[in-house]
Amino acid sequence: MAVTLTGDLLARYPRFSLYNSPYPAHDDGCAIDLYPDEGAPSPVAGEVVETHTVRAPTKPYSPDHDHLIVVRVDAGATPGFDYTDDGDVLARIMHVDPGVEAGDEVAPGDSLGNMVRAGFFAPWVGNHLHVGFRTPDQNLLRASGSLPLTVEVPVEPLAWDGTGTVVETGETYALLDSPSHPSPGAGFAGIAADSGGVLDGGLRHYDGGGLLAGEGGEVSLLGTPVGEATGRTVSWHDIEIRANGEQVTGLSLFLAQDDGFGAKVICPGHSFSVGESLSVEIQQTDEPIILG
Repeated sequence: MAVTLTGDLLARYPRFSLYNSPYPAHDDGCAIDLYPDEGAPSPVAGEVVETHTVRAPTKPYSPDHDHLIVVRVDAGATPGFDYTDDGDVLARIMHVDPGVEAGDEVAPGDSLGNMVRAGFFAPWVGNHLHVGFRTPDQNLLRASGSLPLTVEVPVEPLAWDGTGTVVETGETYALLDSPSHPSPGAGFAGIAADSGGVLDGGLRHYDGGGLLAGEGGEVSLLGTPVGEATGRTVSWHDIEIRANGEQVTGLSLFLAQDDGFGAKVICPGHSFSVGESLSVEIQQTDEPIILG
C-alpha cells in the first residue's frame, strides 16, 4: 500500500518538502509539508472524520498544543492523488486550528481553519500543512507510521556555487538571491547536489534528508561529500556549514515554484544584513550541529 502525489495536487502549493523536519513522522519521507500562499487550503477532497488537540513541544515562542484533522480521502475528487489499494485511506493533517468538524465535506482548496505555529515549528520554518496518509485500522495519533509516499512531479536541479546576496533576514536565518528559480510558476526546482538530483532537508542540523530525482550512493554539495543516499533518503555525514567563514546552523533545503527561491542559511543570532554578499562553504567536522 502506498500513496502517490502528482503535480495536479502539488502545484496548488508554492513549496513542499518531504524531509525538512527533525520528527519521526518524516522518516524516509513518509509525510509531506505543503506550504500554501495563505490560509490552510485542504490538499484533498473527502469527509472530515475526526479532529483532535495534541501536545506540542514546549517552546518559548509558541503554544504547547497543536491540532490534527483527519479526512477520509475521496480519491476520485482529488486531482493528483493515487492510492494503490481498494480500501479507504485517511489524510492526517496537522498545524491547523480546525474550522471544520466531523461529518463536514471538504474539496481541494477549501479552508480547513487557521494555521497554528506550535512547538513543532523551528522559528525559521514557514507556515505549512503537515500531511501523511494512513489506513483506518492504523493509530492516527501516533506520530510515525504513515504509508509510503511517492512524489511524481518534475523537479529542476539548480546549480549553486555557494555565493549570493542577502535579500531577506529574520532573527534565525538569511535568505540569498541565488540560485534563482529560472521560470517561477512553471514547475518545482531545488538546489542540485554535485552528484545529481535535488536536495531536500535540513543540512546538517537534522539527522537526514532526501535526494529527489537522483541516484543512490554518495551525495556531495559544493565539492564536499555530505551524505549517503539509500534510494531517495540521505544519511548526512558529519559536516559543518560556514557563511563568510562563520559557522552557522545549516542550510534549509526544499522544493519551490515561486520567485522567492534562494539558498536559506539557518543562523540564529547572526549579524548578516540585507545587501551583504555571502559565501557558503561546507567542511568535514567531528562536532556537527545537530538539532534532531
